[in-house]
Amino acid sequence: MITVQLNEPNFEYDIHSLVKAFYPQHDVLVKAMPREEFPESVFHLVVNYDRKNHMIDFKFFEHNQKETQEEDDVAKEETVAQDHENRAMKEKIALDGSVQVDFEDRKKTKNELKQQLYYLLTVYAGKTLPWGTLTGIRPTKIPMELLEEGKSEDEIRSYMKETYLASDEKIDLSLSVAKRELELLSRIDYENGYSLYVGIPFCPSTCLYCSFTSYPLAKWANRMDEYLDALEKEIAFTAEVCKHKVLNSVYIGGGTPTTLSAEQMDRLLTMIGSYFDIADEQGRMIYADEHVNEIDVIDEAQNPMDGAGTENALTDADNKMEKARKQTQLLEFTVEAGRPDSITREKLEVIHRHNISRISINPQTMKEETLRLIGRQHTVQQTIDSFKLAREVGFDNINMDLIVGLPEETIEDVRETMRQLEELDPDNITVHSLAIKRAARLRMQKEQYENLHIENTAQTIDLTAGCCHEMGLEPYYLYRQKNMAGNFENVGYAKPGKAGVYNILIMEEKQTIMALGAGATTKVVFEDGKRIERVGNVKDIINYLDRVDEMVERKRELLKNCGQL
Repeated sequence: MITVQLNEPNFEYDIHSLVKAFYPQHDVLVKAMPREEFPESVFHLVVNYDRKNHMIDFKFFEHNQKETQEEDDVAKEETVAQDHENRAMKEKIALDGSVQVDFEDRKKTKNELKQQLYYLLTVYAGKTLPWGTLTGIRPTKIPMELLEEGKSEDEIRSYMKETYLASDEKIDLSLSVAKRELELLSRIDYENGYSLYVGIPFCPSTCLYCSFTSYPLAKWANRMDEYLDALEKEIAFTAEVCKHKVLNSVYIGGGTPTTLSAEQMDRLLTMIGSYFDIADEQGRMIYADEHVNEIDVIDEAQNPMDGAGTENALTDADNKMEKARKQTQLLEFTVEAGRPDSITREKLEVIHRHNISRISINPQTMKEETLRLIGRQHTVQQTIDSFKLAREVGFDNINMDLIVGLPEETIEDVRETMRQLEELDPDNITVHSLAIKRAARLRMQKEQYENLHIENTAQTIDLTAGCCHEMGLEPYYLYRQKNMAGNFENVGYAKPGKAGVYNILIMEEKQTIMALGAGATTKVVFEDGKRIERVGNVKDIINYLDRVDEMVERKRELLKNCGQL
């Protein structure tokens, strides 16, 4: 453990995030409390806010392990108070520093605090971080806002270098992604549009690194129809309250949505298409790039075949045109097929028959030993077969997820994974850096897995970026997570015209996302994007099934409070 002592509760989260970025393998405790109340630690950092002199002081205390060992027997006989006093004496200042600040300007103070702490940590830890002091999940938000303000690329580079101490490579990456995101998002009317997320929280098995709430298919298969019944209530409500807005993108995620049977998948897609009025009479989704021929509709109205009057026919034509205009706002519909062991021809044919524009088939790695280690019950060959089957069925926009930094994998393993993906030639590749969340088995049962070698390096990240570039894929969105191996990032790469719109919208928080299903969180964006409010559904499936009406009312109340109803 690493401990950080404050003389007042201020900037705890920022300090914790930065220290954790340097030491992801350690727990970090940041608190304003007396020294004697802190547990033993690898090192102890004291942060003192000196408001009188407008200074913030930092002191790194190193515990003298040798002295402690020699005096162990004596220490056991001392009182608790004496023990605390002796421990303090055994600690020595390993490093210190300070920075002058204006406490009245909180944002500037925070940045200056993080800069000074970063410099000290680089000395103490003997390394730098590619993203500098940036620890948030959306580093592209900064260059995007500056681009929207009219700043030049040189001005943005200087700002990110001076303010956040980010590396040139990461500044270039975030700026490149921000420019591409702005181009893609220019098609979307944030105020009048929204996106839809539908969660299917079932999986064939739970992966070692996964922290998402998911439920084993074998246990829940007989209740999946009941789950769809509950989803239908949320779908019907959402379609009704959002009928004054246009639906821009739909994402069915999980879990593994293809744990649904072909019949259940057909039912779900039919419900979405029908309730939200985004499908034709055959249940095929209609997209913005499938233009409506207004002349044909008007001609039909002026030359009615049923003998009805022209006036009535024109009214029918107006209704058709209004419906068509509404339908043509849909930009994307993604179904996360996910695990290759859950994919069948029948399911793919159902998804394709509904004209779903984008699917995801996720190998995570193309190394058999790693797949077994992380608990994925499929083989490399199943991944290859599933991908080829999807192409055969007719899908022309397929994403593949992979994770770098998986246990026991080397850069050569990643190179082989990229070689095999290049042979398949997917339209999107999303490269994730392993992030070990608190709820993941890899963390919860860390004693069992503590001897596993986990490594992610700049060379590995550069390798994946270079391979994607050679495949004609360019970065279009990125985000970061806590406790990432190597403190890097997740990057989505896509061929021209194949970028995932929903991925950008969920990251940049520019549009309301209505989220349905167990564990899903609705995010309402209002006041021209200046405010965001959230409401979550319960995670437990039994609770969700029993309380779905309450989940509906939660959304109704949130929308009402945000002035959306």
